[in-house]
Amino acid sequence: MAFSLVVSIPNLSSSTAGICTRRRRFFLPSSHLLLNPFLSLPSDRSSPFPFPEASILPNSWRRADARAGSIKFSLSSRPEYIPNRIPDPNYVRIFDTTLRDGEQSPGATMTSNEKLVVARHLSRLGVDIIEAGFPASSPDDLDAVRSIAIEVGNQPLGEDGHVPVICGLSRCNKKDIDAAWEAVRHAKKPRVHTFIATSEIHMKHKLRKTREEVVSIARDMVAYAKSLGCQDIEFSPEDAGRSDREFLYHVLAEVIKAGATTLNIPDTVGYTLPSEFGKLIADLKANTPGIENVIISTHCQNDLGLATANTLAGAYAGARQLEVTVNGIGERAGNASLEEVCAFNVKMLLVHLLTNRLSKLASDPTLQDFSVLTILKFTILAQMEQFDIFSVKKLVPLDSNHIRVSLSFFLFLQVVIAIKCRQELLGGLYTGINTKQIVMASKMVAEYTGLFVQPHKAIVGTNAFAHESGIHQDGMLKHKGTYEIISPEDIGLTRANESGIVLGKLSGRHALRSRLLEFGYDIDGKELDDVFKRFKEVAEKKKRISDEDLEALISDEIFQPRVIWSLGELQVTCGTLGLSTATVKLMSSDGEERIACSIGTGPVDAAYKAIDSIVKVPAVLKEYAMNAVTEGIDAIATTRVVIGGDETHTSTHASTGKAICRTFSGSGAAMDIVVSSVRAYISALNKMLGFVSAMKASEDTPKKHNVSS
Repeated sequence: MAFSLVVSIPNLSSSTAGICTRRRRFFLPSSHLLLNPFLSLPSDRSSPFPFPEASILPNSWRRADARAGSIKFSLSSRPEYIPNRIPDPNYVRIFDTTLRDGEQSPGATMTSNEKLVVARHLSRLGVDIIEAGFPASSPDDLDAVRSIAIEVGNQPLGEDGHVPVICGLSRCNKKDIDAAWEAVRHAKKPRVHTFIATSEIHMKHKLRKTREEVVSIARDMVAYAKSLGCQDIEFSPEDAGRSDREFLYHVLAEVIKAGATTLNIPDTVGYTLPSEFGKLIADLKANTPGIENVIISTHCQNDLGLATANTLAGAYAGARQLEVTVNGIGERAGNASLEEVCAFNVKMLLVHLLTNRLSKLASDPTLQDFSVLTILKFTILAQMEQFDIFSVKKLVPLDSNHIRVSLSFFLFLQVVIAIKCRQELLGGLYTGINTKQIVMASKMVAEYTGLFVQPHKAIVGTNAFAHESGIHQDGMLKHKGTYEIISPEDIGLTRANESGIVLGKLSGRHALRSRLLEFGYDIDGKELDDVFKRFKEVAEKKKRISDEDLEALISDEIFQPRVIWSLGELQVTCGTLGLSTATVKLMSSDGEERIACSIGTGPVDAAYKAIDSIVKVPAVLKEYAMNAVTEGIDAIATTRVVIGGDETHTSTHASTGKAICRTFSGSGAAMDIVVSSVRAYISALNKMLGFVSAMKASEDTPKKHNVSS
């Protein structure tokens, strides 16, 4: 979604350096303007905002025939989706591969239902393409991708009516391509993404094929995908960062002729530096025959910590699709992070380049004193593309001719100015990402995968907007722009409690739901009842529930797999006088209760053994970690575990083609560390049992078809 802005200003006298009336159109992505109430009125998407009457303008600007200028804005959709080209050359498509490459992180396995929930949110986030999985890896993955294609790929979930492309990955062979097409063909805009390695080391040691064979396979398989009816085909030369340039030109030219619409250039092992990767994209753009008829994409791994830098370097050099994952998860050191790459969109929103004097205009929530002369000067500078921090400083202090200006207009003007400033640095690039959904996407992926975000992670880490140093705190109190280049509200992080509500044991459902809405959780019905029950249990033991406590409870209730087993009761005995014992009561999804007792080296070990004796499914604990949500003896504990099953729980690795044993993560939260540990273990078991049942269902399906035939 983008806003089209047309600016008209009055004719100016010679004292303004001969600037004349001009009209110019600016395109502003809607995600940049979500906080602006004047632009968000659903009933009026195109409205004029008149300038003041000429009588209050400075004398040097008055003319007998002067008429008020105006600023008009209207809503227009993001560029029309055409597989092999983008009508607006400044628009950059965001290709999210959290559900495919991100899930290849050890322990990051998600259930089909979890993938569907994440895909829904990615659609709300505004990503252009969702790589929903690797359908050939397992029947369960094929079903998950198909479900996403049917539901998310056919109906808009965001505010702008956008429906994302649904993509399936495949190796360059017919079996994989058939599976990918079967999974995604149900979407309104389906895409098949196929790849083969092109670096010498991969061709020699992994593929054991010659250059000629690789070119032939790539060309034939792209043509095969097109023959199935797929009109949107992405091709990736794996390990392009270490591939011979001339060979790359040749391979890519052949797949373009065969029908590829997007060429993805992967830095598969995170080997290149930003200058190298940018030059690679530029060289491909300049030397590959037919490349002007396709979209160039980037896919950068983070092995040397340069994924985001390389991705942006690729965009500067001409790439118009960027492949990313939420929280940067993925193989080995991960991928380019969606929130980091798209933070440059957020930076366009910032008005921190304005001075402290301008930031003090927020005392009145509806009307502000502001100088019309300054407003017009800002507008002129933006039109002339000469707006920078030095221009701002020249305009301070404000002129004496003040008028009452709507705060919404002031915010709107700030956005125009900031975007123009950032466009000079970013080349005018923008995306369709709704940045207000970033924090929720990060939390959802972290909880479902069990891969928690490190505190100092850029944009979404818990410390990203925390300030402990006295010098920093002093600066923040005086002006937030001193140490924050991005406002947390711009990415959907809200910490201020405007209603003044303090949650405690006397709080009701309405107060709890109101607070959850501030965090971005719009829940009701049974989900709200479950969270409220847990909230009351904690509130009875803690005088005041912190934001962190509440989010831990939300994660433990909302971001959980389908319930097969749930914890009923737990009793443990431990200490130095004897063996630890645990008694556990579990309830199955059909209401059956089972009780078991066991001994162990500690209370957690004893409880886990008791659970194993009830569930009767082999499981091996591979990872166990616990953290306190807040400080203090009454803090809530969050636990994360990773378990593995037997060797039958496998899937096919996309790059190597080898069968890999799946692992399953789970998380739990409680004030009692043993209860927290047990909840996490049951969560992981539910994931594993859900995967097993899905696999059995997939195996039984062809048998039923054979019987009926």
